[in-house]
Formats: sequence, C-alpha cells, structure tokens
Amino acid sequence: MRHAMAVLHVSERRACRAIGQRRSSYRYVSQPAPTDERLRLRVIELAKEYGRYGDRTITWLLQREGWDVGKERVYTIWRHEGLKVPAKQPKRARLWRADGSCVRLRPTHRNQVWSYDFVAERTQDGRPFRILKVLDEYTRECLASLAARRLGSQDVVLLLAELFLHHGVPQHIRSDNYGPEFIARKLRRWLKTLQVEPLYIEPGSPWENGYIESFNGKMRAQFLNGELFYTLKEA
Repeated sequence: MRHAMAVLHVSERRACRAIGQRRSSYRYVSQPAPTDERLRLRVIELAKEYGRYGDRTITWLLQREGWDVGKERVYTIWRHEGLKVPAKQPKRARLWRADGSCVRLRPTHRNQVWSYDFVAERTQDGRPFRILKVLDEYTRECLASLAARRLGSQDVVLLLAELFLHHGVPQHIRSDNYGPEFIARKLRRWLKTLQVEPLYIEPGSPWENGYIESFNGKMRAQFLNGELFYTLKEA
C-alpha cells in the first residue's frame, strides 16, 4: 500500500480504492492473543521472582501451574524480552577420599553420594543460627534442612539416622574437613559401622563440594536474602 501511494502520488483513500482494499483492513494492527499476552507477562513475573532461574526452569514452573507450553515457546519469549540466562556452573571431575585417592564426582544412582553442609544466618535481633542441609547428589534433592542456634556432631548423627531409615543408607557422604561436626570421632565410627564412606574436600576448596555449594548459593539468593526471620521457629 505504501509503495502504491509513493509511486502513484495518491492519498491513502485513493490507493485503497485502486487496489480494492478497505482502509480499515490496511490500518489494522494485529493484537497478540490474550493467552499469549498472559503467558508473556507470567514469564516476566517468574523471571523477576526467581532471579537465578533460566528459561528451562521457568518452563517447568509454568507447566506445574497448568500452562500447556513447551520450552521453545518460553525460550522465544525469554529472548524477545531480553531476559538473562544465568551462567552454568562448571562441572567437576573428581571426588576425593580422606586418604587422598579419588572417585568419580558424578553419581550414577540414588544414594550413591550424599553431601551435607551448614549455612549461617541471623534472626532479626542479630542472634546467629545455622541451617544443616543434606543433599542427594544424584537426584539433587534436599533430603533435610534443620535450623538451630547450635548444631553439634550429635545433632548430625540424629538427623542422618532419621534420613537413613527413611531413604536408605548412602555409599558415600561428603563434607568439608574442618568442621568439628563432620570430623568428630563418634560420627566417623558410626558411619564406619554402617559402611558409609566419608569424603572430605581439600581445605579452602569449596568447588570440590560443588553440588551442595550450588544449592547453598541458590538457597541464599532465592530465599534467605529476601526473608527476615523474627524467631528461629520462622526459619
């Protein structure tokens, strides 16, 4: 239409009449379907709410909400809106035993390797508390999360005993080697009787415990940093 108007030097009305097109049709601007617009807005909302999630995880969240949507459609919206995909964590190649020998890092089945660690936090009054987390490295499932003002090796034993009864006994359990809760003689003897091999990372090398460290980072970024705990019970 614009070409015809430019070539013939006529108005929009005459150009439409010349080619037999209604002016209303020429001026029509297509509108996105209501569902498409709602989906676009929901993708943006989820991206803002979960700042560390990528388009694939957003797709999973949408599907869980009941949206009939595939990853390609979400990715198209993701790119069009200029949303940022978080950088992937580098994969690690090995796990180190206490004696210095190594085993494969990537577990191949459930209950092969568990890892546990603490996250430190404070309640609104400034008093510190810690959260003990236990993770299955194959399923990436957080098996337990225990918050307390003080947590010692006995608390670790009691929590693990409960998890062993519920989930089964893992082959390996990994932690740092400087926390007294994880290297206590009582804990090590108890694990040995159950034929659970403890795996300790090198001092100052948190990347060797990549699964739980990644979980810690997401937990802090997506939950702890946005919450204010007035009491330990709230945590």
